Amino acid sequence: MKDMDQAVPDDGARAELYELAAAHGVLTEYHRFGGELAHVPDATLVDVLQALGVEAGSPQAVSQGLRRVRDEEWRSVLPPTVVVRQGHESQVPVHVTDGASVHVWLELDGAEPAARRHAVRPRRDLAQTENDVPPREVDGRRVGRATFAVPADVPLGWHTLYALSEGNESSTTLVVTPDRLELPAAVARGQVWGVLAQLYSVRSRTSWGLGDLADLADLAWLTAHRAGADFVAVNPLSAAEPVTPMTPSPYLPTSRRFGNPVYVRVEDILETAYLSAADRSLVEWAADPVRDLDGDGGPLDRDAVWDAKKAALEVVHSAPRRAARQAAYEEFVAAQGAGLQDFATWCAIVEELGGRPWPAELADPGSPAVAAARERLAERVDFFTWLQWVFDEQKAAAQRTAVDAGMRLGIVHDLAVGVHPDGADAWANADVLASGVGVGAPPDMYNQQGQNWSQPPWNPRALARAGYAPYRDMLRTALRHAGALRVDHILGLFRLWWVPEGRSARDGAYVRYDHDALVGILALEAQRAGAVVIGEDLGVFEPWVREYLADRGILGTSVFWFEKTGGRPTAPQDYRRLTLATVGTHDMPPTAGYLAGEHVDLRERLGLLAEDAQALRGQARAERNAAVAVLAEQGLVGDNPSEREVVEALHRYLRRSSAALVGVQLVDAVGERRAQNQPGTDREYPNWKVPLGDSAGNVVLVEDLFDNARLRSLFAAVAAAR
Repeated sequence: MKDMDQAVPDDGARAELYELAAAHGVLTEYHRFGGELAHVPDATLVDVLQALGVEAGSPQAVSQGLRRVRDEEWRSVLPPTVVVRQGHESQVPVHVTDGASVHVWLELDGAEPAARRHAVRPRRDLAQTENDVPPREVDGRRVGRATFAVPADVPLGWHTLYALSEGNESSTTLVVTPDRLELPAAVARGQVWGVLAQLYSVRSRTSWGLGDLADLADLAWLTAHRAGADFVAVNPLSAAEPVTPMTPSPYLPTSRRFGNPVYVRVEDILETAYLSAADRSLVEWAADPVRDLDGDGGPLDRDAVWDAKKAALEVVHSAPRRAARQAAYEEFVAAQGAGLQDFATWCAIVEELGGRPWPAELADPGSPAVAAARERLAERVDFFTWLQWVFDEQKAAAQRTAVDAGMRLGIVHDLAVGVHPDGADAWANADVLASGVGVGAPPDMYNQQGQNWSQPPWNPRALARAGYAPYRDMLRTALRHAGALRVDHILGLFRLWWVPEGRSARDGAYVRYDHDALVGILALEAQRAGAVVIGEDLGVFEPWVREYLADRGILGTSVFWFEKTGGRPTAPQDYRRLTLATVGTHDMPPTAGYLAGEHVDLRERLGLLAEDAQALRGQARAERNAAVAVLAEQGLVGDNPSEREVVEALHRYLRRSSAALVGVQLVDAVGERRAQNQPGTDREYPNWKVPLGDSAGNVVLVEDLFDNARLRSLFAAVAAAR
């Protein structure tokens, strides 16, 4: 890693390294959380470029890389992918032999249903526009650039762009995205509120030790009917390992495209009702070891739950299905295509390996060895495929229950920023993911040593060469049966903090992405799904990013403790309109704990502080006092308010804001004080294992929610606040 530092004798060589980094979207400097400018070390730039497939370990390699990248776009007739906004005329560069004629046209697809895709697609010829770009000598050939206009009225969807010159035909994907994603009429008319929950922690008396999709449906129905809530937002329900031990964090899934069947309610699968007495007994016996876990206030045991459910699901999977059910299953499998087959194959291989290292011959999903494994493990592949179908059915049922109960949005699902480096997506999408780096975040006021989340990031250029198909397919599944989608760390669609292997999270670099393409495709798929998009836009970001997202109709995230104007809490009327406003986040203690300064105490116990603990406690007290003072100015609290009064006042404060959505964390409603997650820790704290409990640590089940006086009081205050 030190070679480049030793091999850069002068500013000229370093300038070329910086130019090469810039050409590949790697930032050589950035502004820290406090505003000061930081420079990225040369060695980090070399490592990040290497992860992008660009050799930069010596001045000679850098010079060669610069020569290649300067002519890169001239080597291809058409760009890797073209993404445009509907309503805006766009220009597409086309590179052909200088002086040669070229014919360019579009075949319109519009992303029709599968049954119509084999029909003849409409075609539109594109007109050439004036172009004064001089030709260029590229690889011994004189290449000219012609420019063609994509009209503003081309319909939304995924189209194919063709170019014909000198008898050779080239093609690329052209995506037309919405200029703006509009809010549903019911939300656009005013503010709506809902509940935020970590689903795994929200259990009922019929759960198998972990909250599931049936509990989600019940939570939605209860909060809609008894409190008037319009949405329930949950943690990512994305797939984890198919075997134990299971990674606890829902933000480190093996796949962002497919779901985690640990959330399936076995008894709600239709075929369970028709099991023989013997098979029904097998299901009940499988549940016995975990039934009592629902009332256990200790850390959640996902492994025990999955071992029990998996055994029961295998019994149900073997049961016969009626003809219509079998046809529905087959249609689901066909619609999900090769992606589902790859995922299920990965699950079956992982299960067979039983923890042994992944064989080299199975590294490529398209290899003959993988094909042989898929055939050998066909029964298990079908089992893991079927699990995704029943998960999808119950996900749909939860949204249907929410909407039927009167919710204007229903279920808000969550999309993690990345995937496990050894997971299914990393295996299936290795050609579009960068290796040797992990996604993270630079130091900030809450994580002063920076963060490395370990997920491999998209390789921006490889993703464009793939026509953004892996990204599109992931979004389509995430948006299925969702009233809205929260995108964790949406700033990653603009730039991501890449941390090379072996380096501290502080020694990373930002890599830029084509945000017009990524945000545009997100808006397109959300519009097709009829869903709202909420971007988690917290942390270190460039000021223009929020304005851009608002222009595209993407909601942001406003957290009371982070919203400051002139050093004081932002006034309600000054909140952004397009935002989800909450008091806290799942990476902080619930409001009761935060008011008591437990975020400082916990980080001190875990050795995560880079500043004096007493000074931070003083800052926490000052922050609380400033909040109470603002609440008093609004007439929301009197003198010496209780903890409960402050919590309710904070939520009523947000209900007075301009925000389109206001979220109430379920932990705040029941008085919970324990944090669900402490960033920067792995085994030091029971992250993502804390069951829902009240202020005394007593377990709160779904059936008991509205017996909780604190919950009823907070929900009533929120519902009546507007």
